[in-house]
Amino acid sequence: MKSVKEIKKEIIEYGRLAEGKNLTPGVSGNISARYGENVIITSSGSANGYLSEDDFSIIDLSGKIVEGVKKPSSEKLLHCEFYKMRPDVNYIIHMHSPYLSSFASAGIALDEPIMAENVFYFGKIPLAEYGLPSSVDLVEKTSKYFKEYNAVLMANHGFIVGDKTIHDAFLKLTLAESYAQVVLNTRILGGAKVLNEFQVDEILKLRKKL
Repeated sequence: MKSVKEIKKEIIEYGRLAEGKNLTPGVSGNISARYGENVIITSSGSANGYLSEDDFSIIDLSGKIVEGVKKPSSEKLLHCEFYKMRPDVNYIIHMHSPYLSSFASAGIALDEPIMAENVFYFGKIPLAEYGLPSSVDLVEKTSKYFKEYNAVLMANHGFIVGDKTIHDAFLKLTLAESYAQVVLNTRILGGAKVLNEFQVDEILKLRKKL
């Protein structure tokens, strides 16, 4: 198992990468990692692009602080629920990137099969109903998608994605943000040419083989 210091270093690195790609404006969003039976999570009010080793807390899966002096992210319960439901997920990134947040705020799921790559990696990106940030209501409305999906839009809020490694989670974040931009562009150009059921089925079968 990686040390706390190694995990913090990873999160700091990918937080800066996200800032460089304009995926994490201001102090919005949060990042976490599974650490044994606990979770390392960015602290409340921290900026993902400018993290230091002091900007973290260690909590248990109920959200209780185990180690650290700073208050953990207000979305800690959402992260904990994702980890409890998905033993294969070790890192979670929640951000308010512009294009994904635009679809979330418009109440539009990214569930049409427009690009083969996104069907392959996501299937669909569903939209969870609005819940007050940091509330149990938000956790309940969003977590119902975690068993089937690695990535979820949260209405009038943002985007959350989990994966085995922080590298994979970050790549899915950038892929989803790019996809949201492509979908928006297709609407400007008169509408996307949606893949048919046979084409989608071929892609899903390919995913199972690889």
